[in-house]
Amino acid sequence: MSTAIGLRFAKCVARLTAWTIFAGTLAWGQQVPEQLYSEMKWRMIGPFRAGKVNAVAGVPGSPGIYYFGANGGGVWKTTDGGTVWKPIFDGEPVASIGALALAPSNSNIIYVGSGENNLYADITYGNGIYKSTDAGATWQHLGLVDTRHIARILIDPRNPEVVLVAAMGHSFGPNEERGVFRSTDGGRSWKRVLYQDHLTGAVDLCFEPGNPRVVYATLWHGIRKPGQKGTSFGPGSGLYKSSDEGITWTQITGNGLPAGDWGRSGVAVAPGTRGQRVYLILEAKEKDGGLYRSDDGGTSWKKATEDKRIQGYWYMSEIFADPKNPDVVYVPSQNLYRSNDAGHTFTAIKGAPGGDDYHTVWIDPTNPNRIMLGVDQGATISLNGGESWSTWYNQPTGQFYRVATDHRFPYWVYGPQQDSGTAGITSRGNNGQITERDWFPVGPGESGYTIPDPLDADVVYNAGPGEQIPVQLDDSSGFFAAGPVLALSRNAVLAEDG
Repeated sequence: MSTAIGLRFAKCVARLTAWTIFAGTLAWGQQVPEQLYSEMKWRMIGPFRAGKVNAVAGVPGSPGIYYFGANGGGVWKTTDGGTVWKPIFDGEPVASIGALALAPSNSNIIYVGSGENNLYADITYGNGIYKSTDAGATWQHLGLVDTRHIARILIDPRNPEVVLVAAMGHSFGPNEERGVFRSTDGGRSWKRVLYQDHLTGAVDLCFEPGNPRVVYATLWHGIRKPGQKGTSFGPGSGLYKSSDEGITWTQITGNGLPAGDWGRSGVAVAPGTRGQRVYLILEAKEKDGGLYRSDDGGTSWKKATEDKRIQGYWYMSEIFADPKNPDVVYVPSQNLYRSNDAGHTFTAIKGAPGGDDYHTVWIDPTNPNRIMLGVDQGATISLNGGESWSTWYNQPTGQFYRVATDHRFPYWVYGPQQDSGTAGITSRGNNGQITERDWFPVGPGESGYTIPDPLDADVVYNAGPGEQIPVQLDDSSGFFAAGPVLALSRNAVLAEDG
């Protein structure tokens, strides 16, 4: 062996020995030296389909400009009607958004409330409220940190310094920073103006159209207990009204409204009725919830419909009145429902695909044909009254419960996405970037495990509630093979084409 070869061999042995010792120390729980990963940067790999959205808004009279806040993806903006969305909140330390509002008198002023506006076991919380005065280019944090979940923001249509915030508070226990907060100086300071108790938060707010001195609010005893399924009822839940723009409040009870404990509820005031027409959708513990209507400003109530689809629900209890027609009302639920006869009958105008659960609606006050939705599949826009909708395959904001990788090179990443099934995504594409061609579904379910076989990357196991599914993949193309896919349930084994 020559001297040069011997030296190179010795160096290789030394390096291998050093790496073996280093790897051995790591196996005993030593930290990885920072210099080994200090240059690594996060990059987006998809998939290019949206996740849950509870906050949407557009600029009245401007058919191209819209904003949405994702439950786990920050704030996004489009200037071309939803063709291209761009993130505008990535510099802030929170990604979970529950409320978003544009000042009617100046659309460059935006208020954003952080924290999901819902109640379930794996919820993500926020750190208060943010404000932009330059259409989302920069942001300022305005406090209310311990509210954790902000459900709604109202801005005085005449004065953007006057703001009302519906704060839900902690999801799993008591705290004091919950209820309705009011600011008269653009969010520099806040005063709590409606408070029931340390277990009850505010979940909805609305103005009387044309008269912002009249405000309605709904409170919800929203606490998630260990092992709890579904909603939370409590004596603090209910409907409240203010006639001095939120300074003082009066609870509205009886006179046709259900007695007993309520769950979540939402409220809307119809235009053109001088505040007399009020819609209320509520969840009631005694099973007499649903849609109620008042035609005398909330003094008396009657149930508007017996349609079983139109119910209050802990996951979505919101209602929206058409800004031009008091008889037209929208209810987002498992589908988007619309009534043209003051809530008596409803028609589903949008459902799956592209929306499994509908949460919120924005309607252009200058043109009711412009409608924006926030659903479990992102934000979607219609310019023709719901006849057609923009895509949700351009918003990479999906919420993934779990992730796993295989041992191929380049490796693939797998995981179940909230309410949208599973995805397998390559860590590196063939076209200079990862595109929609580089991911595909790998089985049903939304919250189980999607794990590749460590010895055979072509096999991926998908486990959801009550089922386990090994999926055979075609390694050459990255898509489903034509062979069988086995779905194992509690009672039977089903074979079907992949």
